[in-house]
Amino acid sequence: MRITRPLVLATLIVATSLSFGQSGIGPITTSVAQSKPRSGHPQSAIAANYSLKFLVSGPYALENPSGIITRFGYLNDFPPQTIEPTKTEPDENTYLVLSSNPGGPTPGYDYGRHFLFQGHEVGKDLCYITRINLDVTEKAHKITLLTPVGQDGLTHFNSIDGSTYNPFTGTLLFTQETTFPNGGVIEVSTTWPATANRLDGILGSTGYEGIHPDDQGNILLIEDVGGTKVNVDPNDPNSPKAARQPNSFVYRFVPYDKTNLSKGGKLQALQVSIDGKPVVFNANDPVGDTFALAQLQLHTPGTSYPVQWVTVHDTAVDGTTAFDANAAAKAALATPFKRPENAQFAPGANFLTFFFDPTGDTSADSGDTPELAARGAWGSIFRVDLNSDRKTGLISILVLGDADHSSFDNLTFADANTLLAAEDRGDTLHLQLNKLDSVWAFFIDGSPALRFVALGRDTQSEIDAAFLDAGTSGYQNEGDQEPTGLHVSVGSTSASAIPGTMANLENPRAFLTRQHGENVVWEIIKIR
Repeated sequence: MRITRPLVLATLIVATSLSFGQSGIGPITTSVAQSKPRSGHPQSAIAANYSLKFLVSGPYALENPSGIITRFGYLNDFPPQTIEPTKTEPDENTYLVLSSNPGGPTPGYDYGRHFLFQGHEVGKDLCYITRINLDVTEKAHKITLLTPVGQDGLTHFNSIDGSTYNPFTGTLLFTQETTFPNGGVIEVSTTWPATANRLDGILGSTGYEGIHPDDQGNILLIEDVGGTKVNVDPNDPNSPKAARQPNSFVYRFVPYDKTNLSKGGKLQALQVSIDGKPVVFNANDPVGDTFALAQLQLHTPGTSYPVQWVTVHDTAVDGTTAFDANAAAKAALATPFKRPENAQFAPGANFLTFFFDPTGDTSADSGDTPELAARGAWGSIFRVDLNSDRKTGLISILVLGDADHSSFDNLTFADANTLLAAEDRGDTLHLQLNKLDSVWAFFIDGSPALRFVALGRDTQSEIDAAFLDAGTSGYQNEGDQEPTGLHVSVGSTSASAIPGTMANLENPRAFLTRQHGENVVWEIIKIR
């Protein structure tokens, strides 16, 4: 079962009402006709009335290099790498407008007031965080490294992906998308020199990706941890093992002191109930979980089911030793999903409505199996409407993916009615379908989806993909490029104007990164 346009439930099961204004970078009314083929190095295309303004790219030098971290998107590790330098994969962007110069490695230099922050999703204890100084025109001071290496030449961070600003603590939060004990949340100051503090004993350690504060200081956390692979035909052991058991959770952290996360709080996870029974993880039956009736029901358009937050860890009871949040969520009988990647609060819904997007199996072998397609193999976008107490509510499906709309990752709101979703199909699915990734505009009022961006790939990405296609021994980089860092924001440091508020859409700026290859960061410009 496939849906070729998003199913909108705003008139069916809404626990909050959404009003749609014209603020933001929308309305989006035109579409790029088709995705780019996986051949050569086609140019990226964006819908009419928009353009992509180049900001920086991977070869750009950092103003304060440290160890082998010398450039924005490439490590200086060739040699010992045998083919080319490691590409660092700058991921989610966070835009921030500060009231004064935050300082930097050059004393007395004015770094401006407008900044774009990103973590670099690389492993080997060499992940790092950069700050693009948007007001600076001098290339020597354009990009600042916030996390230099230690005496051992390492940062001891890995796979940094998600990022946000917490207005209650005045700090940045970055997520490490890798499993316990290396995953978790890093708190980083905006002042110079930047300080970085892991919160594994407070928020837990797991493959967190999306991270978003609400207006009360609670923090929404989205986990991306792949599950056990199973055959697409459970009766045929020779069929492709391309389907994955749901194995990731949606979390909320409720702090005891919203101005100081280190004082602890309660980590909770979302639990969905169907026919009075919670949908839970079964370690002993990955096939049964993958093909479960509950998964079909959960992904069926026109349905809704009750949800509640269940506590998985309480620092007042369980202490502040680092813990495996994924294992704790399973023990608390929370509901697993197929690798959710990100989430966004709906603008103007008082933080009672949010959307999150399991990416699915990223394989046509799974998606082309009808039983799995109907259970979210191509990816999906869910909507959660909380009651006024924010403890319970309803879940429904907004988008059930198909071969054209697939593998959703970054989310942001272009305006109150338009949810932008970036795809991350990966090299395998690109090759299977001969499609590169797109950024989709899904409309909460039920209008048909529009392709906002058809991503191409640069010559460096084409070369990288060829290395992978050839099975080159020892090759360490990704191939095709993906859209990431999709972010629309006014950059406010006030809780009254963070994403999820209508104020966040009052003359915002928008950003997009073409990850892999040359690791280009763009600003999305609306042509008025």
